Amino acid sequence: MEESNANQEKQNLTVKPVVAQSSANRTRLAVSLFYFGQGIAFASWASRIPDIKHTLNLSDGQLGSILLALPLGQLCTMPISGRLVTKYGSKAILTITAPLYVLALTNLGLATAPWHLAVFLFLFGVIGNMCNIAVNTQGVEAEKLFVKPIMTSFHGAWSIAGFAGALVGLLMVNLHIIPYYHFWIVVSLIWINVFFNYKHLVPGKGAPTERKPKLFVKPEGVLLQLGIIGFCSMATEGAMFDWSGVYFKEIVKAPSSLVILGYASFMVMMATGRFVGDSIIAKLGRKRTIQFSGIIISTGMFISVFFPFVVTATLGFMMVGLGVSSIVPTVYSVAGKNGKVAPGMAIAMVSSVSYLGFLMGPPLIGYISALSSLQYSYAVIGCFGLFVSFLVTKIKAIA
Repeated sequence: MEESNANQEKQNLTVKPVVAQSSANRTRLAVSLFYFGQGIAFASWASRIPDIKHTLNLSDGQLGSILLALPLGQLCTMPISGRLVTKYGSKAILTITAPLYVLALTNLGLATAPWHLAVFLFLFGVIGNMCNIAVNTQGVEAEKLFVKPIMTSFHGAWSIAGFAGALVGLLMVNLHIIPYYHFWIVVSLIWINVFFNYKHLVPGKGAPTERKPKLFVKPEGVLLQLGIIGFCSMATEGAMFDWSGVYFKEIVKAPSSLVILGYASFMVMMATGRFVGDSIIAKLGRKRTIQFSGIIISTGMFISVFFPFVVTATLGFMMVGLGVSSIVPTVYSVAGKNGKVAPGMAIAMVSSVSYLGFLMGPPLIGYISALSSLQYSYAVIGCFGLFVSFLVTKIKAIA
């Protein structure tokens, strides 16, 4: 195994100089823009959740149950996505699914009944997962063209898109533009992005499978450990994505014009953390970075719970954004370079565990809120950060 890894390393060193720097930079830009496209599509949905909740007259518990449909769609597609990316290549899959993902977004604006929203969210999750596996595989392959780590910067592009999407959502709310028309504006932007950038993605050809695999493949060893860390981080992210607007509206009692502030502050700090994450990891190491990240997550969440005012809650949400910023990119980067499993399959395996957090986080918020209050729900999610800090100390594979 060591000889195989050494040969692979020599091969990588041989390939890198052949790639022109301008071509590598253009590829990096293209991949970043695809991350951006996915981010702004998801942020557009997240920014209009309070409006759609009000339009459909949903309670916290009902919304929590319906939100379960999106990550459920993602989770059900995990085995298929990994195999499609491995067989046909991430470039082909991403080029097809990116336009379909944002088209599925428009359906959410058509929901006139709770079950409509649940079905449309499931479809949104199915296509979104295919995009997610493909774009993260592209990120791993693009990172191989550079000597320095760049994976967190790709996720930074996704986070900037989230911030931009929040601002656009705020503008649309203030202009009284309904979600359906808002989502079609996003469609036009994403389709233009795909048209001009798909040619510059990492070409990588697909590989035929050696044998017919089982429907669900259990992650083993380091992939399972990475998935558990991703689980905690994504549970926190899911809570912030889907409930931050509701939290600011119902608990913080922010004016309607500032309801989006919590989500925006979370996203801008998550983007900032991801653009400086590579340099921080280089100085502190992956393990120590994740340890500090978990502590920051819990501290920020508890501040927003115990001091539910506009200024303090905004500060708390910013800390949570900074805390989660480097965890998932680091997990995906390590998984994609494991050397034993194809990048697409490895990322799919880790995502299968990680997205359980995304699956459970938002509904958990709704259920606890229905039993007690939204504040207590966020306090429970805040404990996940402490668990991340504890868990990473037990994982020897992360240095």
